[in-house]
Order: sequence, then C-alpha cells, then structure tokens
Amino acid sequence: MSYQKNDVLTVKIEDMGHDGEGIGKCEGYTLFVKDTVIGDLAEVKVIKAKKNYGYARLMRLIEPSPHRVEPICPVARPCGGCQLQMLDYAEQLRFKEKKIAQNLQRIGGMTEIPMEPIVGMESPFRYRNKAQFPIGQDKNGKLITGFYAGRTHQIMENRNCYLGVEQNEEILNRILAWMEENSVSAYQEETGKGLVRHVLIRFGFTTKEIMVCLVVNGKKLPAEKKLIQSLTELEGMTSITLSVNRERTNVIMGKEIRCLWGQEFITDYIGKVKYQISPLSFYQVNPVQTEKLYSLALEYAGLTGEETVWDLYCGIGTISLFLAQKAKKVYGVEIVPEAIADAKNNAKINGIENAEFFVGKSEEVLPEYYEKYAKEHPGEHAHADVIVVDPPRKGCEENLLRTMADMQPDRIVYVSCDSATLARDLKILQELGYEVKKVRGVDQFPMTCHVETVVGLQRKDT
Repeated sequence: MSYQKNDVLTVKIEDMGHDGEGIGKCEGYTLFVKDTVIGDLAEVKVIKAKKNYGYARLMRLIEPSPHRVEPICPVARPCGGCQLQMLDYAEQLRFKEKKIAQNLQRIGGMTEIPMEPIVGMESPFRYRNKAQFPIGQDKNGKLITGFYAGRTHQIMENRNCYLGVEQNEEILNRILAWMEENSVSAYQEETGKGLVRHVLIRFGFTTKEIMVCLVVNGKKLPAEKKLIQSLTELEGMTSITLSVNRERTNVIMGKEIRCLWGQEFITDYIGKVKYQISPLSFYQVNPVQTEKLYSLALEYAGLTGEETVWDLYCGIGTISLFLAQKAKKVYGVEIVPEAIADAKNNAKINGIENAEFFVGKSEEVLPEYYEKYAKEHPGEHAHADVIVVDPPRKGCEENLLRTMADMQPDRIVYVSCDSATLARDLKILQELGYEVKKVRGVDQFPMTCHVETVVGLQRKDT
C-alpha cells in the first residue's frame, strides 16, 4: 500500500527516529511524524510520499500516549533542541536502551547482548555547563537572544533554557540591557554588519565559577567597563573574554581570544580530577553524567595499577587522567594540538606524571607506533594491556581496529556517541578475537535523542 501527498490517515506511533520524530505504520506503509511520541494514536496528513515510506504532519491526537507529558519549556516544540521533552523520562530511557540494542542486533549481528541498565539522571534538567546564545533582532528591531529554530538560522527568543543553568538568564538580561543602554548593535548574518554575534557561557558545577565570552565582529567593545561592572556583580564570575570573529561563516568562535577581566579560564572537577576550561576547550557538557560515564570506563578497564593503557581520541585528557589514577602508564592521542596542550596542563595541575600525550590522528599514530616498535624490536610487537577509544560519531577506521587487535590488549573499552557506528566496529572487533562482556547506555543528554554507550570487551584467549 502507498499513499499520496495530502492524504489524511490514522496512525499508531510505535517508535521514534534519530531526530525524535514518531514512527508508525499504516497498512505496512511507514510514516515519520514530527511532534508525536511512542503510544500516540494520531490523525496525520501526508506532506511527502515515497514508495515505501513518507513524512506526515500531526493534525490532531485521537488518543494521546500514556507516556506523553506536558513540556516544562513553553517553546519546546518550535525550538527543536529538546526532541523528547513531550515523552516521560522513564520512557525516554527505555527508548534509548532499545535503540542501542536494536543497532547492536541489526548492524552488529549480535544475538545475545550483555546489556546492563541504562544510567539515567535523578533530575534530567539544568544539566548543561555550557551554552551558546546567538544575538540578533526581531522584525521590530528589538534585541533578542535564544536559539535557532529547528533547521533555520532564525532566532527563537528564549533566555531561560531548562537544560542550561539558571544563572544563564540573568547573564543574558545584563548583556542585552548593556547593549540597549549603550546602542551596541547585534550582528546580522545577511549583511555581515553589527557587533555582537554570540554569547558563550560556561559554569563550573563543582567550583561555581562562571565564564562569559562575547563573540564579536570587531576588535573591541564600546562601554566595555560598564559591561564588566554589571557582570562582575554576579556571584562566581571568574572570566570575561572576547572572541574576535569577523568571518562570514557559521562557525561560532573566532580564533583570537582576549581577556577583558579576570582570567582566560575557569576550573571544574570530574571526580577528583581538576580541569582548566578555556572558551575554546572541549569539555563534556554534562558533568554529573560524565563522572558516571568515566567511572564505568574505569570499571570496564579493570585496572590494578600495573597496566599500560592507550586512550585514543583523548581530547583534553579527561578519560586519560581518570585512568591514570589507577594505571601504571597512560598514552593519550588527539588530533587537535590545543586539546593536547590542555591535556598536558591538566596533568600538570593534578600532579599526574604517568600520562603522556601525542598530537595526531589515532588512525595514524597507533599504526605508526606499532610498525616502528616492530622494526626496533625484531620478533616482538608493541603491547598494550588496555585500550580505550572514544571516537567521534563516525566511529573508528578499520585499520585502527586491526592495529588495536594486533597489540593484543587484554581488554578494550569502547565509549561511543553513536550506537550505529559502534555496532559496526564491534562486529569487526569480535571477528578479530574480542568478546563483548558488558554494554551500558549513559544518558548524557536527557530530553534529546542522543545517548552514549560504554562497552567492555575482552580478548577471547585470556
């Protein structure tokens, strides 16, 4: 059965897609319906029809899902940042756990999955320690800030995002008041004119330190002292900086950072490890769940203090330094030089001396190290006791997975932000002699479709 554009149908929503759209079937024909959740019985109108599937618009709810809840954010639907806010949190966790399992079965070919219960949050709001707000004007010329509406660059006004910390709203109020009082212009993408483009805010959950960075289309701010005076009245203000970005680009941050007041960084902790965070630092945005995620990685690594560990895609050394507390030696690899500089500095401020960091692609650094070792030690091969990987969404290249297996680590810990590429890579690792021992989801981003996964693998002959 197939349908045409503008057909009106009744559909039961049985699943949800990657972007939070409901998925249902009508006489075998699959429909993707935005603004619906698992369990809804809905009347929908087809807006785009393919041969075997189509996209439809929600017309009315015939019978709302028992898992449907009223979003606490008044702009949750048009914003699109919280794709799952209409879904009860317990059901969100079930959806994410099911998503991991289905990918491991369908893509990874796994029939028996040693799944452990997903790690959720006690309070799934106010968890983000970083927020970036575009500054612009509405159609009447009034200064506004908020977030881009889904798949647009049109700012939807909102100073109180329920995923961010409460302090964000007062900071934005003060910046916009300063702009209005001193005739400071907002950047306009269409013309490339105007001064203030974005406001970046970071908050230390443990230290309560606050960073504010204004991204501007210029070199300096008018009435700079007035802005500093206003912001420094706020408790915890630690760093006020300027990021110069004069390019006609969608990239938010500029390369030049200038400190206006305080210092160029704030500090925060994950567990007992202290980190310095600058405006350009990569740092996990949910520190509560990050500690749980890293603790799981540490548990799956099974360290006793005698192991040599490689941490691939190590970023600013967050996992590396966690591992270094229990390992003999940790080697971290990351392609971004600035991140490695941060990693070395973070090791220094924590007094960690058993971590060493390399700049380069993990796909190149590890194979080159392996080959060089073989040349320098005939008849031997480079060995690691444990290898930890935390790759980007695209997962690992096959040559890296093969090098990892060649090094014969007793255990591999795979931290994934995309369970589809994770499943593909686990299939290869199992073919290379590794057995999946534990799989656990960690909900790093409640109210969104994103879910992290930690997998513990063990060499079959150990």
